[in-house]
Amino acid sequence: MLVDVALPHRIEPGPGQESVWDYPRPPRVEPSTSHVVVLLGGRTVADTRGGYRVLETSQPPAFYLPPEDVDASLLVPGPGRTWCEWKGAATYWSIVVDVPVPGGGHERVVRTDAAWSYPEPTAGFEAITDHLAFYPQRVDACFVDDEQVQANEGDFYGGWITSKVVGPFKGGAGSLGW
Repeated sequence: MLVDVALPHRIEPGPGQESVWDYPRPPRVEPSTSHVVVLLGGRTVADTRGGYRVLETSQPPAFYLPPEDVDASLLVPGPGRTWCEWKGAATYWSIVVDVPVPGGGHERVVRTDAAWSYPEPTAGFEAITDHLAFYPQRVDACFVDDEQVQANEGDFYGGWITSKVVGPFKGGAGSLGW
């Protein structure tokens, strides 16, 4: 049985904006000098101006951050593993932060599979080897140039939505066939 999937209508970008419908397929990797920050439990998990953006049709950019700009003491290997038809095998990372609680002591905050990386990406994606990408929906906040990122709808895609990108974005209900 064939299912007729209505494709979304591209939102026309305004000045200084990009449409995710103008991004290529297969995806493109491009260097980014944007100031990118990831926070969890009051801790800075990552802070860089030297990452990469991966741009793919219908998806907000995913930012890949160099390992030297990520606090590795907060990361533990996560149980997740996935396969990307473009980038290859992804490994996942959980973030563990001890947060002070009123009255003394600490509470341990664990966000399972909050980040992912490609230890051996396929040809064309070598630039992001061992760089970490973070799910905005699994941390407290992500920022690009001081603008707080909105999480991509759903729990599979880790795109970062800012005022500089317009959709509609793949990831929410009914977008599987896009």
